Amino acid sequence: MKLRRGALRAALALVLLPLLTPAGAVEPISLGLAIAGAAASALTGFISYPRLYCYFRECCLHRHDQRAAAALQQNLDKKLFGQHLVSKVVVKAVKGFLNNTNAKKPLALSLHGWTGTGKNFVSKIVAESIYKRGLQSKYVHQFVATLHFPHAHSINLYKDQLQSWIRGNVSICPRSLFIFDEMDKMHAGLIDSIKPFLDYYELLDGVSYRQAIFIFLSNAGAEKITEVALDFWRNGRTREDIQLTHIQNALSVSVFNNKNSGFWHSTLIDRNLIDYFIPFLPLEYRHVKMCIRVEIESRGYTVDEDIVSRIADEMTYFPREERIYSDKGCKTVDAKLDYYYDF
Repeated sequence: MKLRRGALRAALALVLLPLLTPAGAVEPISLGLAIAGAAASALTGFISYPRLYCYFRECCLHRHDQRAAAALQQNLDKKLFGQHLVSKVVVKAVKGFLNNTNAKKPLALSLHGWTGTGKNFVSKIVAESIYKRGLQSKYVHQFVATLHFPHAHSINLYKDQLQSWIRGNVSICPRSLFIFDEMDKMHAGLIDSIKPFLDYYELLDGVSYRQAIFIFLSNAGAEKITEVALDFWRNGRTREDIQLTHIQNALSVSVFNNKNSGFWHSTLIDRNLIDYFIPFLPLEYRHVKMCIRVEIESRGYTVDEDIVSRIADEMTYFPREERIYSDKGCKTVDAKLDYYYDF
């Protein structure tokens, strides 16, 4: 830090010198050359120290692996509700991968569950834990099926474009993060075009993909997840009793055989290239209230429990008889708060 501040002061002093020196004190051209040479030397010093350079410009893997894992754990613990499996598995998977100096393949996570249960939110937190700019980072790449791959007749073109994009960006930054949203709306077979990048190859055309991270988001398999959660509830067991082993295998099979899933008969599943199928449990009434409180606080308001209850009560819940789970999770909380705090 002393070196950084000292070099910064020196560079600023050189830049400001012409403004502080009395007119006519030295010959202008000579002074300009001296300043340019000294400034270039100072900037060269900056570039020669990667940490100093990355202080001013975003770099590949902006945060140290340990710091990224700690940030991920802290944010999930603080901001994610009702998803004990997600918190446990995502932290374990990402932390282990970031700390592995000899990974055999890229990390591939597939997040599944109903809308509003936190899939996009978690992928955002993962991005922010690795890069300060999060989803805005030039090393984080987000694809939305209905936006980026809308036409079935263009699937071959999409395959070529997708492969070129991944190859080019991993060549620039091995620790690139790719997020694929709306996998349940993606054309079958398209995602298989990236299979070589997820496989156990040391190099492909001179490029290693072993440090990259791929995250897939899908509603596919939500019915199977709800089925397991309901079985636990009806048998008097808490949702916290649910373990990954209770769901993961059935979830992967369900997604593989779902014709409305971008993973339908996908080689990524058939070849076991997805490291974790992560279930997002449907959110209960109490979790919706947690979401409402956090959103109110984020807007700078004092939490009013009457408003919290009124908003939570306005949500619709399923199954029809038990009314346990919010059918939109926390997705409409923000819009409903606009009604109560529109002043």
